[in-house]
Amino acid sequence: MKILITGANGQLGNEMRVASAAHPKHRYFFTDVVEADDVHVLDITDAKAVKAFVEANGIDLIVNCAAYTNVDKAEDDEVTAKKINAEALGVLGSQGVKVIHVSTDYVFSGDEHVPCRETDPVAPRTAYGRTKYEGEKMLLAACPEAVILRTAWLYSSFGNNFVKTMIRLGREKEQLGVVFDQIGTPTYAADLAWAIFTVIEHHVWQPGIYHFTNEGVCSWFDFTIAIHELAGIKSCKVVPILSEEYQYKTPRPHYSVLDKSKFKKTFGVEIPYWMDGLRRCMKLLIKEKLYY
Repeated sequence: MKILITGANGQLGNEMRVASAAHPKHRYFFTDVVEADDVHVLDITDAKAVKAFVEANGIDLIVNCAAYTNVDKAEDDEVTAKKINAEALGVLGSQGVKVIHVSTDYVFSGDEHVPCRETDPVAPRTAYGRTKYEGEKMLLAACPEAVILRTAWLYSSFGNNFVKTMIRLGREKEQLGVVFDQIGTPTYAADLAWAIFTVIEHHVWQPGIYHFTNEGVCSWFDFTIAIHELAGIKSCKVVPILSEEYQYKTPRPHYSVLDKSKFKKTFGVEIPYWMDGLRRCMKLLIKEKLYY
């Protein structure tokens, strides 16, 4: 197949570039709004440009890793967030090819007390969550055969993320307060890339909405403790704090655990535990000295 991967400069896009090496039978076209090595410039909100690119390169499948992910900025600029997270999905879904799209736990309210299933009612409380849910709807309206993977707490050795921030702060500070009353599942973007290729390589195309994160649950506090232990940081005391003690501009989900039963049953796979994913990422960060 000829596969178009958007958002190639981001965390997941970069992991897709790495993972694609294990699947050489396909031909890949990596794109983003900013040119980089082996990355073509493509604005997914530009319907004419997307149509021209898909037709010129004979694309068979689009994997959308592009998104407006800054939760706080989205509150002030929902117009731009909607353009990228929602309207662009209508564009991508209208190309007459299969689409795999990555969505988010923020489509839910975050008030749940059990892992969310794909059939549970959505209730986004933020501009980011609203625009991502609108994107899901627009994609499925344009391309009913699409696959949507909802994920959460994504990190990688690429780009800026919570893991790198906690390493940096742990080296700079003697004490660090981290929220303990928000529960979720840290997800290594390399494992999400693996999940995407699991969908691509499955013997039968299985459209629909799926949830995918690593296995297990923890708080941001627990996540930070694990990061510091693996990074060998001992000089910084990590203190648990309540969400109300941290001045969030935008509300965060208190419980954003996703039920992955459907994905595991449909594709017949086991999903790595979050600590195993973190160990693999940390080993790479330390080896390549990418945590500064």
